[in-house]
Amino acid sequence: MSEVKGAAMELGTERIRKLLVQYAVPAIIAMTASSLYNMVDSIFIGHGVGALAISGLALTFPLMNLAAAFGSLVGVGAATLVSMRLGQRDYETAQRILGNVVVLNLIIGISFGLLTLVFLDPILYFFGASDATIGYAREYMSVILWGNVVTHMYLGLNAVLRAAGHPRKAMYATILTVTINAILDPLFIFGFGWGIRGAAIATVLAQILALVWQFRIFSDRNELLHFRRGIYRLKGKIVRNVLAIGMSPFLMNLAACFIVILINKGLKEYGGDLNIGAYGIVNRLGFFFVMIVMGINQGMQPIAGYNYGARQFDRVDRVLKLTIIGATCVTTLGFLIGELAPRLAVSVFTDDPELVRLSAEGMRIVFFCFPIIGFQMVTSNFFQSIGMASKAIFLSLTRQMLFLLPALIILPHFFGAAGVWYSMPVSDLLASLVAMVMLVSQFRKFKRGEG
Repeated sequence: MSEVKGAAMELGTERIRKLLVQYAVPAIIAMTASSLYNMVDSIFIGHGVGALAISGLALTFPLMNLAAAFGSLVGVGAATLVSMRLGQRDYETAQRILGNVVVLNLIIGISFGLLTLVFLDPILYFFGASDATIGYAREYMSVILWGNVVTHMYLGLNAVLRAAGHPRKAMYATILTVTINAILDPLFIFGFGWGIRGAAIATVLAQILALVWQFRIFSDRNELLHFRRGIYRLKGKIVRNVLAIGMSPFLMNLAACFIVILINKGLKEYGGDLNIGAYGIVNRLGFFFVMIVMGINQGMQPIAGYNYGARQFDRVDRVLKLTIIGATCVTTLGFLIGELAPRLAVSVFTDDPELVRLSAEGMRIVFFCFPIIGFQMVTSNFFQSIGMASKAIFLSLTRQMLFLLPALIILPHFFGAAGVWYSMPVSDLLASLVAMVMLVSQFRKFKRGEG
């Protein structure tokens, strides 16, 4: 137990660069694996089922974002709170947070899954489905929603694992799901002939096995945070704090859900079903780089949270600057691929000539402002990591609601389907400028010794 406490305490004493590497690298590997997890489904579906199946899968993105919104509401909020309580040596509260995470994920995961299953077809039509694509979307989501509680629990416990000083174990859980999914996907899609439903079954089974492994870890009484009696009763203060901090990523994912609906509807109106499939491919490729940045952010989170809790502002400044540099390098690489080799990138998902053309054109536009996306993402996550929920919420919503939403409404009227694509880099640029202003202001407060 003392060794585990020492691992948590090193967040306030060890060199920042070493800590960031120690925590970020496993998270980067895990998040990269997680993005590949989603890409594997798309690749096998694209080549094994067809171009319209890609469009059907893309229709599920808003619903997946909505599910992720509720998952992050608990997982991210709990992880931040655990980091801060460990920084304050409040181990009993950190333990109770773990128990409350389990109960909240059970309640939210089951409720969301059952409710959306009842109204699945109307939801998918609202998201932009046509008679040609709804069958694929329905087959995939009906399985995913039955396993929704597993997804929530798996993601929530992984977030707590990272916050408790076990980034490698969190990484191993993610790699386990990716590996199993990659093995089961071709077996279920091609071998058993289950099509797009097979990809969904593979996803849920992989997460179940990872969840079993996580439960074994948290059942070990030698762990600083572990399952025991008395921690599962919901505490009002803990629940409120978890939900308050998790509200930023929740609203961000909720906004993303709404935005993807508008994108799908706009592309369908001005271009047709294949344009939705093109967005699905570009989204997956962009998601790959975004997930790496999220991995870097997850490495920053416990370091920033702990040192902010310990009032060591110089260390908070240091980890933030290093995180911004790392994230910018990643997104700049995405920019180069998107501008120089888009056809090569999208051809991984499909060999349909028209879908390749549409996807490559969209990728060039969407990836144009990618070098600055990393900075904007880190800034939003930083405020979330130190418990400044209101600032994190504001930054999360600026890109989606203040800039992207109006652009999606206005630009397609002038540029058609291209206007839908143009909306994304425009909003990235404007949101990054707002983030810069807020970050500079916070840095000045730190220099004055203020929180």
